[in-house]
Amino acid sequence: MTETASQTDAERQADSWTVAPPDAVGLDGAVLGTLEGWLASFPEANVHGVLVVRHRTLVYERYFAGEDQIWAQPIGIVSFQRDTKHDLRSVTKSVTSLLVGIAIDRKLIRSIEEPIFDFFPEYADLRTPEKDRILLRHLLTMSAGFEWDEYRPYTDTMNSEIRMIWSPDRYRFALEQPVVASPGTRWDYNTGSSELLGAIVSKTAGRPLEDFAQEFLFDPLGITDVAWSKYPNSDIISSGSGLRLRPRDMARLGQLVLDQGQWEGQQIVSAEWIKDSIVPQIGPADRTLFYGYQWWLGRSLVKQQEVLWIAGMGLGGQRIFIVPAFDLVVVVTAGDYSGPTQGWVSSVVLNRYVFPAITA
Repeated sequence: MTETASQTDAERQADSWTVAPPDAVGLDGAVLGTLEGWLASFPEANVHGVLVVRHRTLVYERYFAGEDQIWAQPIGIVSFQRDTKHDLRSVTKSVTSLLVGIAIDRKLIRSIEEPIFDFFPEYADLRTPEKDRILLRHLLTMSAGFEWDEYRPYTDTMNSEIRMIWSPDRYRFALEQPVVASPGTRWDYNTGSSELLGAIVSKTAGRPLEDFAQEFLFDPLGITDVAWSKYPNSDIISSGSGLRLRPRDMARLGQLVLDQGQWEGQQIVSAEWIKDSIVPQIGPADRTLFYGYQWWLGRSLVKQQEVLWIAGMGLGGQRIFIVPAFDLVVVVTAGDYSGPTQGWVSSVVLNRYVFPAITA
């Protein structure tokens, strides 16, 4: 997939954030400034961008050069700038959750208690009594109970997502997996669930998911430069990992969640949906994080106080951190797609540099 043409001056003006120095919003610029030195000393992290927004004001924005990929296809060294799009990878899942909420708000989907096979009559041959108990809620919380192995490296052809990607019918592949746990009882990371969610929104809206997203999410947010990676030999985009946005636009999504679904006075997705999406719905057995509706929920220790945060997380080090207690959004983009420290680096950015910079 190639990059689209650069934005026009009018588009850039529409994109503009209020920009101010860190001390204008109670952040110590000197502390934030030490982040660049640490990243320079740690090139293996391959961090491409860091943005900090507080009180709806962009106060820190740095970009770096590094090797990158577009949906696992290497594109060489990129000199990242403000208008360079980046893979979100699995942060896409959090965006898809927002789209489910918008579809429910618009009465296209009645509720998250709907059985998922009601949306896929073409796969009626796959229905079983066990599968009929799987609800939309279970896809959102990755607790459908399907057998699914996404813990293998993505270079392993037995990884379930890789098998799905190369399947001639991705939705059938996701739905034909055997049920190995009662729905709602066990969390298993499952990109197939996210792809099914995207398909359900597209089906109920009667249009491609990317068109629905542009009209009801991206346009109201002023996001005009969007790309989606598509499945091989297909016109279907990946709603689990295929979205590409500029970091400033990732920050807009974070701000939307922080402001309970509002952007510049417009309610884009209901506050009720945001509330339900970002409270713990299930606890993965192998992690200290909780999970909401395609959003991760974690905590940090800041000056001997527990601080809760919400995050969209993607392979390679992509993060949107949302910290309600501090009215804060932090975006990190990176290209460490196979390194063992990709999750650790973004946590260090948040915990060692951004939180200690808070002065008020």
